[in-house]
Amino acid sequence: MAEKVLVTGGAGYIGSHTVLELLEAGYCPVVIDNFHNAIRGGGSMPESLRRVQELTGHSVEFEEMDILDQAALQHLFKRHNFKAVIHFAGLKAVGESVQKPLDYYRVNLTGTIQLLEIMRAHGVKNLVFSSSATVYGNPQYLPLDEAHPTGGCTNPYGKSKFFIEEMIRDLCRADKAWNAVLLRYFNPTGAHASGCIGEDPQGIPNNLMPYVSQVAIGRREALNVFGNDYDTEDGTGVRDYIHVVDLAKGHIAALRKLKEQCGCRVYNLGTGTGYSVLQMVQAMEKASGKKIPYKVVARREGDVAACYANPSLAHEELGWTAALGLDRMCEDLWRWQKQNPSGFGAQA
Repeated sequence: MAEKVLVTGGAGYIGSHTVLELLEAGYCPVVIDNFHNAIRGGGSMPESLRRVQELTGHSVEFEEMDILDQAALQHLFKRHNFKAVIHFAGLKAVGESVQKPLDYYRVNLTGTIQLLEIMRAHGVKNLVFSSSATVYGNPQYLPLDEAHPTGGCTNPYGKSKFFIEEMIRDLCRADKAWNAVLLRYFNPTGAHASGCIGEDPQGIPNNLMPYVSQVAIGRREALNVFGNDYDTEDGTGVRDYIHVVDLAKGHIAALRKLKEQCGCRVYNLGTGTGYSVLQMVQAMEKASGKKIPYKVVARREGDVAACYANPSLAHEELGWTAALGLDRMCEDLWRWQKQNPSGFGAQA
């Protein structure tokens, strides 16, 4: 029997790519999502997962559910024998978190606490948690390794991820039956090579690359570059961009690690290479053959100059390495954007 894995928030960008990799690896994912970061397809199935079914030839079990709905979660755990949980569900916009801190703490913290309590009650003590490089705050040194201090976060989104990491650590310390892998993502971009699934931000994209690709396709006039006076090679912010398919495969490696009764482990998922905003714009111009106009505006509050990973621990302990480089990220992102100029919504 294929192992059942609960995937919370599995209809979103990273979630849907991970569900695809789970199916390819022989797992049986059960997905819950409340459509906060996902688009409905025909009927009750999210469009992203409908396409994952088409791509893999496997069916996906999906239930519309909010992780704050304790009764629904209880019922779900009674009906399924989960071996592990991959927890993506949460609010994720850095800027919005500064404006709406209580929303972020309620959904991200309360939602996770409820999930952990229900997991404990049903004896499901294997967890992969979707964390973020934002837990490092302003880098004291680069590249960032897992030993870098955490908690100096510059926004409520990052703080919520940090608090959850600490909660999970405490849980694993208190009860040795728990195993958890905390994955600190850097900056996911790109899309599945088919161009059928990808990132479809609702409203104005908060992340650089969907914005750049929307400018390239003509949905937006020009890119705003937030500051060109940073202490970097060209003055623009430097980030570690990682292909979403590499990131998704990292979750499969993390599930394998749980089998070793690993306790609580934490890994950076990044490439180890930082690229500036302008380098990303140039790479996207090359992939799309389009000129991408931009204008420099004031820095964004809470942005750091540079942030990139030392991903060697994930390589050593998970056998995982990012394989897809910058050109591939941009080519795949452009294919997705070109095939879906209005995202998932147009075909739904």
